[in-house]
Amino acid sequence: MSSAQARSAITLTVLAVLLVAGAAWGPSAVTAPFSDSDEASSSACVETDVARGSTLSSAQVLVSVLNAGDRSGLAGRTLQGLVDAGFARGSGQDAPGDADVARAQIWTDDPTNPAVRLVRTHLGADTEVVRRDAPVDGVVVVVGDDFDELLPGKQQVKVRGDATVCVPPDA
Repeated sequence: MSSAQARSAITLTVLAVLLVAGAAWGPSAVTAPFSDSDEASSSACVETDVARGSTLSSAQVLVSVLNAGDRSGLAGRTLQGLVDAGFARGSGQDAPGDADVARAQIWTDDPTNPAVRLVRTHLGADTEVVRRDAPVDGVVVVVGDDFDELLPGKQQVKVRGDATVCVPPDA
C-alpha cells in the first residue's frame, strides 16, 4: 500500500468515527430540554419594584410595539423611534388578529403604572390605555394605520405609588 493510499484510509477511518459519534450524540443534544439558566438569560426584562417618590427614566423601561395595521414595517419604525428616545428595545411584530386599533393604544395589566405614563407622553394624551394581556414583554404599544409619529415626550417621570416595572436586565 502506498503512502497516499494509507493517508486516504486513515482519513476515511477518522471521518467514519466522527460520523458515528455525531450520529450517537446529535439526537440527544437536539431533544434535551433547556436548563433554567439558559431560560433566565434570554428573558427580555426583570420585574423590578419601584418606590413611590423615586424617578423612573426611559432607559429603565422596556417597550415592545405591535402593528395592528396594514402598513408594513410600522411596528419596527415606531420601536426604533422609542429606542432613539431612550427606551430599551423589546420586540416589534404584528398584533394578534383580534386587535382593532386605528391610531395607537397601550396594552397593560396596570394602567396606572409609571412606565405606561412615561411611554404615553411619546404617543399623546389621547392614546387609549387598554387593560389587556399582551403577547410580548414590557410596555406594549399597539399602532394602527392612522398612527403618524411619536411626540417629543418626557425622559423621566416621578413614581406616584409603589409599582412594578419591566426593566431590561442590563439597566
